[in-house]
Amino acid sequence: MTCPPLKITFLGTGTSSGVPMIGCECEVCTSSDPKDSRLRCSILVQSAKTTLVVDTGPDFRYQMLKHKVKYLDAVIFTHPHKDHLAGLDDIRAFNFFSKKPIDIYADSLTEEAVRRDFYYAFTDTKYPGIPELNMNTISLEPFIVGDIPVIPVLVWHLKMPVMGYRFGKFTYITDANRIDSLEKDKIRGSEVMVLNALRKQKHISHFTLEEAIELVEELKVPKAYLTHMSHQMGRHEVIEAELPEHIHLAWDNLVLEFT
Repeated sequence: MTCPPLKITFLGTGTSSGVPMIGCECEVCTSSDPKDSRLRCSILVQSAKTTLVVDTGPDFRYQMLKHKVKYLDAVIFTHPHKDHLAGLDDIRAFNFFSKKPIDIYADSLTEEAVRRDFYYAFTDTKYPGIPELNMNTISLEPFIVGDIPVIPVLVWHLKMPVMGYRFGKFTYITDANRIDSLEKDKIRGSEVMVLNALRKQKHISHFTLEEAIELVEELKVPKAYLTHMSHQMGRHEVIEAELPEHIHLAWDNLVLEFT
């Protein structure tokens, strides 16, 4: 299936603690530059007919209000960590207005976490106002949400499998520090790639800034944006000036369009 024109909105580009981090007075957390303020990671993917989000972190409700999202067809999850999952309960507002369940797409590991953490949405006896979810278990096989084809890309968050996704010319990967060769082949040919880069210093389960740059260069993607950044990365303005011309730090509210 051919991918329709897409609009991608970055709802959040920060790591699990967000930026600013509670209690921190570093130069990033106290910066007046709006690009140094980062909600938890998520993107909004829209065609003329379909609207979906990748991940529903703790900031999900605020993100939906901020971007005036009135309708949602689906949620696609990358993995079960709370900074990507915790806001799912607020999906019930979309249930209320659309009068139907929201499609959820998740691998078996994430599905297990969703069913455990939001158990009340899956009980036989349900009380009014709880989230109405239509669970779809995914593997590495491509699938379609409305008119948007989706190609899962398996990446590794230390030992945890995480799903990245390719939407037409755009590939989105978060929470990774390793990608196997065959999965890299799914990314090649993308016009734009988004990749996590936590900070400059080595980390046990996230790409560093240098590692992320090296992977973009290896895959020869023409343009890349880095996401899932902590306050330890440094100020947006400073780091952006250090990057190659075709690689940028993403920021909250950034919009990309693909025809």
